[in-house]
Amino acid sequence: MSFTAEVKDELSRIEPEHAACKKAELSALIRIEGKLSGKYRLEITTETAPVARTAVRLLHDIYKLKTEITTRKSVLHKTYNYLITVPAQLGLEDAIRDMGIISPSGLELGIDPSLAKKPCCTASYLRGAFLGGGFISDPRGDFHFELTCGHEALANGLVALLTKSSIPSRTQRRRGNYIVYIKGAEPILDFLALVGAHRSMLAMENVRVTKSVRNDVNRRLNAEMANQAKSIDASLEQVKAIRLLIEKRGIDSLPPALQELARLRLSHPEVSLRELGELAKPPLSKSAVYHRVRRIEAIAQEYLASN
Repeated sequence: MSFTAEVKDELSRIEPEHAACKKAELSALIRIEGKLSGKYRLEITTETAPVARTAVRLLHDIYKLKTEITTRKSVLHKTYNYLITVPAQLGLEDAIRDMGIISPSGLELGIDPSLAKKPCCTASYLRGAFLGGGFISDPRGDFHFELTCGHEALANGLVALLTKSSIPSRTQRRRGNYIVYIKGAEPILDFLALVGAHRSMLAMENVRVTKSVRNDVNRRLNAEMANQAKSIDASLEQVKAIRLLIEKRGIDSLPPALQELARLRLSHPEVSLRELGELAKPPLSKSAVYHRVRRIEAIAQEYLASN
């Protein structure tokens, strides 16, 4: 089961406390997945069984409407989809008007403000919109969230509801549809919390923490490896300078303090400056080792410049 399906399954099990919240959720679901035909015949199509059950439950609970459900299998994708038909009947026209889907002027393209007056109704409307056209990527990959709808006015209305809930979002046109999308883990987690998908939110947060720890470990490991590579390169240059001076001038040409360090470096080319200082007798600080190494390299450079 995809993460989107898991979220929708969790959301479908939420029972809104107030009648107004139920109406807001159902209205959003129908606006995205529904189609009016004939004289107020309503059809709702979904590929998710929990969403189909939610639509039927809300239609029965709120408006006592008769529904028919047909399960169909796609030959191409070998998956099932569900067609919920609400045939023409007494009360259907009033229900559609009550949900703000049609108005005296015709089909309503935006969101009726009366449906999302309270924060709980706003959350319910957004929950219904996600049940109808929501997608959320597997958090083990990139964090990405989309709501797909058919009208620009509806997309802008959803953005307004998200903004009112302090969740940043944007819209874009794609293949004839309008997409409301959210980027980044924090806003997506805020959305899941808002609409009541707390189990999914915790699952996503756990993945995010794991990814953060893994990324932090990788950054530290990469930094350590880079520092180690630099240390090895520096050590090879030091060994090269020391061997040059021994070959051309002899180690006795160096001051006693530098002779000791030169011998230590030749014997231990793999250790760091700090570790090299610990091998000295008496032990030397990293700073003292660094200055002596720099003096050896400077002497080698002077010899090369004069020959």
